[in-house]
Amino acid sequence: MREDKLSDLSMQLSVDVLKLAKELRLKRENVISNQIARSATSVCANIAESKYGHSRADFIAKLEIALKEASETGKWLEMLFKTDYIDEKTYKAIDKTCSTIRILLIASIKTAKGNK
Repeated sequence: MREDKLSDLSMQLSVDVLKLAKELRLKRENVISNQIARSATSVCANIAESKYGHSRADFIAKLEIALKEASETGKWLEMLFKTDYIDEKTYKAIDKTCSTIRILLIASIKTAKGNK
């Protein structure tokens, strides 16, 4: 059940961030818009890949990469907010999704590591 929620949330994060990146490019902000688009879509891709891991170690590695990318996405969001590229409402909405993903990934990784 958690993995389905992770998949849904990571897809939502990717969609929201890609829409945001599109808006940022209209404001001529290309550097961070490209970075955040890459990190957010990587979260989704690695969660999807984890379902077909060759081993438990591969499964855990994909989730750990997704966690790192989610952390990076959160940092880009914070930068965008602090530099007034996005408003507080947008920041809080996307960051909430990102934070929830991180919490679920940490729990999933701990569970997977504990079930050796």
